[in-house]
Amino acid sequence: MNNQISEFIKNALKEDVYSGDVTSLACLDENTMGEIKLIAKDDCYISGLKLANHIYNFFDNKVVPSFFFHDGDFVKKNSVVFSAIGKQRSLLATERLILNCMQRMSGITTKTKKIVEEIKGTNVKILDTRKTCPNIRFLDKLAVKLGGGFNHRFGLYDQMMIKENHIDFCGGIEKSIKKCVNYNKLKGNKIPIIIEVRNIEELQKVLNVGGVNRIILDNFNIKMTKEAVRLTNSKISLESSGNITIENIRKYAECGVNYISVGSLTHSVKSIDLSMLIT
Repeated sequence: MNNQISEFIKNALKEDVYSGDVTSLACLDENTMGEIKLIAKDDCYISGLKLANHIYNFFDNKVVPSFFFHDGDFVKKNSVVFSAIGKQRSLLATERLILNCMQRMSGITTKTKKIVEEIKGTNVKILDTRKTCPNIRFLDKLAVKLGGGFNHRFGLYDQMMIKENHIDFCGGIEKSIKKCVNYNKLKGNKIPIIIEVRNIEELQKVLNVGGVNRIILDNFNIKMTKEAVRLTNSKISLESSGNITIENIRKYAECGVNYISVGSLTHSVKSIDLSMLIT
């Protein structure tokens, strides 16, 4: 099992079960077996099945789950997603952790899938952001991928993203870009450099300086976005960001940008209604 996943499961079970599920310890015999089914109460794209399997294996590897779908599959309302046979105490101790994870992940995957479908036929890639739930970013970003989206940077360490506060603190666009380029040279790195611009004037300054791998068009309207695409003429990747909704995303995609980042994929998650039922 991946170390990150096992560490997450260990901490999550410590938070929830801690020294023991006292209700089950009081009510249920230690070795009594049972069966549980997970039911989808909404139409959705299901996500988190592999994680559920890891949770069972971590807590009690004698629990035997049977999965009827794969991660990313479309599931109709009232479908049985999986069943599991094992000790009753084990099934109940892991129930809430599995539900919490799968409901959130399925919500992200379903929303991502809907947005990806909305821009179908364009060459634009949908990106997530760092607006994720702390400590489970890897799950949020996995759920985005299962919905057909792509991952932006995972943290502050894997890409240089020069935002407006960096520019203002640093003393301007030219200085901030040159410092990032020099940092890469000094450290012998090839970390991608991305810069955020707020208007066409800033975009032109970036194009004059060069040295970046992608430009983020922050809160550009459709007219400004089309002008940015014209000015760059496919010489550098462009990303639209800010105030992107399901209603306007196709218009942005048709402007000719390469990427559109959507923070609401992970910061405004509507969890999918899933239930565990005893059989």
